[in-house]
Amino acid sequence: MSNEFNWSVYIISCSDSSLYTGIAKDVSRRFRAHAEGKGAKYFRGRKALTVAFVENGHDRVSASKREQAIKSMTRRQKLRLIAVGDNNLRYPCVN
Repeated sequence: MSNEFNWSVYIISCSDSSLYTGIAKDVSRRFRAHAEGKGAKYFRGRKALTVAFVENGHDRVSASKREQAIKSMTRRQKLRLIAVGDNNLRYPCVN
């Protein structure tokens, strides 16, 4: 796979039961940053618990478009995506 297609779209389950959607080249590194309260302001009032969904194989543009599409979904649609996602990867909680 070409280097341009190394972006991923991810969904993180949070301590307040919300779901955060983002994009990154290195989801593990980005999750650790979120868990430490760094990066997105979203995590200043809540804790990142688990990476619930990862979709790989995007370039920067397609990852951004997919992120926006997921962000426009209802919570129920996001939970269904997490439940049936073929690229579903689970990461341990970082304390």
